[in-house]
Amino acid sequence: MHSHAADAARGKVELAHVFARHGATFQAANRLVPVQYRAMRAIATCRTEALGGHIERCDACAALRYHYHSCRNRHCPKCQTLAKERWLAARRAELLPVPYFHLVFTLPHVVNTLAQGTPRTIYSLLFETVSATLIEFGANPRWLGGEIAATLVLHTWGQTLSQHLHLHCLVAAGALSPSGQWIRPRRGFLFPVKALSQVFRGKFVAGLARAFDTGRINVAGSSMALTEPVQRARLLAALRDSSWVVYAKQPFGGPQQVLDYLGRYTHRVAISNHRLVSVSDQQVRFRYKDYAHGNARKVLALDAAEFIRRFLLHVLPTGFMRIRHYGIIANRAKVTKLMHARIALGEPSTPPPRPPESIAAFWLRIAQRNVHQCPYCRVGRMVVIAPIPTPRARAPPCHASP
Repeated sequence: MHSHAADAARGKVELAHVFARHGATFQAANRLVPVQYRAMRAIATCRTEALGGHIERCDACAALRYHYHSCRNRHCPKCQTLAKERWLAARRAELLPVPYFHLVFTLPHVVNTLAQGTPRTIYSLLFETVSATLIEFGANPRWLGGEIAATLVLHTWGQTLSQHLHLHCLVAAGALSPSGQWIRPRRGFLFPVKALSQVFRGKFVAGLARAFDTGRINVAGSSMALTEPVQRARLLAALRDSSWVVYAKQPFGGPQQVLDYLGRYTHRVAISNHRLVSVSDQQVRFRYKDYAHGNARKVLALDAAEFIRRFLLHVLPTGFMRIRHYGIIANRAKVTKLMHARIALGEPSTPPPRPPESIAAFWLRIAQRNVHQCPYCRVGRMVVIAPIPTPRARAPPCHASP
């Protein structure tokens, strides 16, 4: 049977071990919203008998293997590989044969406390203002003069699990003109980052002011004094006067590089299991990159409760989409506009179809692992012989008292 204690004893530290060891204590001392509780429970029980599964037997050596179900929670570090690959397979058909630019829009840290109290409003406003900024620059004839293709991915964390609210943006080099022509960037870059940051700042501050006026920000739950209009006006003025950061990376050369990028960013969670070093009765230790000192690799030790608190800051609101598409790849008119863009680029109007990939073929490609081969004799094939019901399903039925 699978056990987190056995994994930890072998030196394999996982996020599930942290929650199994310290989760109950943290929950008793802190008030969690339901989505945070569900994430903790899902991660702690992922691929254990708590979720059920099935028993397999080798048809050659008769060895048994217990296979437990995954939780499929989007915050679980063990459940993202398959989800990521399926998502990437769907995106391949949407990539255009042009370079792609990588832009990063970052919110000032003073906005962090607002996001803690009203995450859905702040995250939505970030998407709205960044997408509007990019679409506006793309439509401007000074830069392109057409409709862009952009994918935006929300990240809320930094390397030490602190809040760092930013959007990674992948933007095709060019735009589709109203007449159906593909317009390429004329200056060797997409948009000027200083102008982007100024427009982004103006749009976000204006949107934040409207959110205050309409009561969509939980000012009572903020650690800042914002209950009075003068206090909110002071915050808005400080945001207008500060410098905002938009970072532009070198463009990617082609579709495969774009897919590699997307695979690194789209389904990443706040911390992966391979970064965890140890978990004890008091602390959790994990690796991080210190960007302020030349990307030096270091190890940080946090009190277990503080580690869990930081991780839960990055659990998204229920149903919130952290990957969104804009312009000609927005869902409402994607098929038609992508067809016109491909024709304008001298490509076939539709990409060649790709046959669906089986689970076995997927794991063989990703991990060079034959999921059907017996891991013991390496000759036989594992065959499912019985289900493993969840503990709740195994429990005897409860009968009402007469």
